[in-house]
Amino acid sequence: MKNILSNQTFRYGLLFLAGILIGWIFFHNSDKKPGHVPTTHESKATIWTCSMHPQIRRSEPGKCPICGMDLIPLVQNTAVEDSGAIHFTPEAVALANVQTSIVTRQKPVKDVRLFGKIQTDERLLQTQVSHLSGRIERLMVNFTGESVQKGQTLALIYSPELVIAQQELLEAAKSKESQPEIYEAAKDRLRQWKLTEHQISSIEKSGKVKDNFEIVSSASGVVMAKRVNNGDYVSQGTALYDVANLSSLWVMFDAYESDLPFLHKGDQISFNLQAMPGTNFTGNILFIDPIIDPNTRVSKVRVEIGNQSGKLKPGMFATGTVHANLSGFQNQLVIPGSAVLWTGKRSLVYVKQPDTEEAVFKLRQVELGQALGDSYVIVNGLKEGEKIVTQGAFNVDAAAQLEGKPSMMETK
Repeated sequence: MKNILSNQTFRYGLLFLAGILIGWIFFHNSDKKPGHVPTTHESKATIWTCSMHPQIRRSEPGKCPICGMDLIPLVQNTAVEDSGAIHFTPEAVALANVQTSIVTRQKPVKDVRLFGKIQTDERLLQTQVSHLSGRIERLMVNFTGESVQKGQTLALIYSPELVIAQQELLEAAKSKESQPEIYEAAKDRLRQWKLTEHQISSIEKSGKVKDNFEIVSSASGVVMAKRVNNGDYVSQGTALYDVANLSSLWVMFDAYESDLPFLHKGDQISFNLQAMPGTNFTGNILFIDPIIDPNTRVSKVRVEIGNQSGKLKPGMFATGTVHANLSGFQNQLVIPGSAVLWTGKRSLVYVKQPDTEEAVFKLRQVELGQALGDSYVIVNGLKEGEKIVTQGAFNVDAAAQLEGKPSMMETK
């Protein structure tokens, strides 16, 4: 019995010594060794975020709960950032297609776009009237669009007054030597009805009275309207035809009142026609209507164009552009229109924060000047040399909204 107790005591003693030895090995105060710095309590845990949704923060890797993309380690910036700024990782910048450009001073040019159509030159539009009273016996030109030449017979008319006047001329011609005054008076009466000297001389030589007399065209051109028919009775001065010379035409553009300050007489305008794609035309503004149409709110801008070939037709639609120099905005800051977030009351841009290696953007309100097509003049709010987001501004603003940062959705 004593041997058994002695053996157990010996075993317990060995176990006790072994425990002390193991504890010394694992828990020996090794921090006294030179150059060793304990890091157990000072190391920071890795934060995982989404490259597309940087507002997501996780303590371990996984999937983004919004888009399902793999989370990536967040590169923490030790620099002090503005609380209103939004931080984008390089991956997020690439995925959101965010691009920036530098604000510069330019010589602004505004492209004024105008729409209109070709019309006849009002100065070359004539109304062919009847210089006689009587009945239309025959129309020699029977439809609109027909071409006529100056001196061409347009119609035959029977005029009782002209019959009497011819008889008076023939009687006066018999005594023209003794009574030249009566003879000249009879000729003058016929001249008032636009009879030519050749026609008067023909009547006198023939000695016969003509029943039907010709109405001849006083101009060359195209018949735009036919106002009478065979058998109609007309009085002196009645309109028979409207004839237009189409060798020169007007292009009449509609200019809205907001565009009028940038249009001036003499400005060059380039335009093309819907009916003739690929062909470019140029001209100068010769007239700007001083009156604005109360219904359409536009003013007419006139350009003249030659049409010797006859290819241009009244009624063709035209689209023109005037490059207007904005002398009042020379050397001003100009930014692309894609950079501006417009809320209806405010105009906002995202400005890249300086002195940061990564993409840190902050919302800023600006005051816009004149619109220049795809860009704007900046009156206030930006400085030359600053970088602004010119593409992907809506993506940056969406990220700001998700993080609770200032965004375009705020009403103030």
